[in-house]
Amino acid sequence: MSRLGRIASETRAATRAFLRRRTAVFFTFLFPLLIVLIFGALVQTQPTGGGLFTEPPAYYVPGYLAVVVLFTPLSRVGSEVARHRDGRRFEKLATTPLSRAEWLLAQTIVNVAIIGVAAVLVLAVMVAVTGATIVPSPWLVPFLVIGVALFCGIGALLGSFTDSQDGVIAASNTLALPLLFLSETFVPPELLPEWFRPLIELSPLTYFSRGVRAVVTDPGAGVEGTVVAVWPAGPDPAVNLAILSVLAIVTFGLGAFTLPRTD
Repeated sequence: MSRLGRIASETRAATRAFLRRRTAVFFTFLFPLLIVLIFGALVQTQPTGGGLFTEPPAYYVPGYLAVVVLFTPLSRVGSEVARHRDGRRFEKLATTPLSRAEWLLAQTIVNVAIIGVAAVLVLAVMVAVTGATIVPSPWLVPFLVIGVALFCGIGALLGSFTDSQDGVIAASNTLALPLLFLSETFVPPELLPEWFRPLIELSPLTYFSRGVRAVVTDPGAGVEGTVVAVWPAGPDPAVNLAILSVLAIVTFGLGAFTLPRTD
């Protein structure tokens, strides 16, 4: 079987495995929609007030998308690696032509498809609930794909180094929650302590947030006096996409390398 055939076969198997877990399917799509409804409809933005959620609704698009781009790959890939270890499946895979990188690529393809559907739902609900003005940009596709690949690699690392599925979930939540709120997503850098702001650059999610915000935000739709800076006046999406791509290649490579050959 060719490499493409092996990847396609593993992708189909991973898709069926995901669809069989109906609870996982349900909450994969429900959780980000709840976040949109809670923050978008109940908390809402207050452009003329102070504190959190003072930016125009479109400012928070990267944050809502990050819920699925960040949490879903970390938990799904990490848990899948842990399940394979518990079921001694990596020993069986070691006897087949399927390489560890091909296995991880198949898992990534499945996650890209799942998160692509979830992202469309999130954007649709966000527009309906908050009235956000979002520019439909083709740039959004590579940001989603590369962002998913990056966190699939990190998920593989978590699954390889934790000792159980419970450990994976705990580790992924411990990593994801700070990143979600401290990567120029829901909390603007201006609201953070000055000493902490340089640390934002260490988060890979920061480059996803900047790039997505730059390409989906209408420069003419902002509120007067807002701190939002969008492309072309603000961050260049190509630069952020390039940084995100390098990080994705590194984490994907490390994730594939650390996958166990035996259990």
